[in-house]
Amino acid sequence: MGNNQLSNVTLQKSRVVVAGGTSGIGFAVAEAAAQAGAEVIIASSNRERVAAAVDRLPQGARGESLDFTDEAQVSAFFTRVGAFDHLVYTAGEALLLQNLADVSIKAAQQAFEVRYWGALKAVKYGASLIRAGGSITLTSGVASSRPLPAWAIPSSILGAIESLTRTLAVELAPLRVNAVAPGVLRTALWDNMSEADRNGLYDHIAEKMPVRRVGEASDVARTYLYLIQQGFSTGQVIIVDGGHVLV
Repeated sequence: MGNNQLSNVTLQKSRVVVAGGTSGIGFAVAEAAAQAGAEVIIASSNRERVAAAVDRLPQGARGESLDFTDEAQVSAFFTRVGAFDHLVYTAGEALLLQNLADVSIKAAQQAFEVRYWGALKAVKYGASLIRAGGSITLTSGVASSRPLPAWAIPSSILGAIESLTRTLAVELAPLRVNAVAPGVLRTALWDNMSEADRNGLYDHIAEKMPVRRVGEASDVARTYLYLIQQGFSTGQVIIVDGGHVLV
């Protein structure tokens, strides 16, 4: 594809399903895809947040409340959606950040439910409905390769997602399967921290980063759209972290 052709790629007449599309990265991806001409369908567990997100998205977007821990709900959702072109999975609960000695094994198992098992369910029931030329983009994070103390569970989940991405790229070929690994972003992911602690985290990270700032959801959304539109990448994990893994 030449440069002129590449610059004209849009998502007109395509259908994009964004799991977790009510806030943060998911909402930014849904908004960018809709602006590029896609019919966007978002799904998240909170009905009120789904309605609020749809109101903020460009006209034509729609959404459903969906519990990604419930396999029957996930299956039924994709049956209702029918044929579509691209699946983006960004759904996830608050991170379980605890030292190993303090971690409840039950809580650790539950931490996998939405971020890993939810993604697996979405792919299991959505993949066969994705039309030729379509794609799946999952979500990892830089903690898979740059772990810190107390990150044993989140880092494990992210590593599992990356392995899943590579395996599915082989098993589901020619359907393309990739993942995005964001660094620290200003999103609701950190809302379980106090405002002072959250701002302190952002300032600390920004001082170390080569780009000298913490990322925004919109920074990362562009990478999801790139992977949706770029038809020659599969099995890849693209890090978008402002250079955090370098320092």
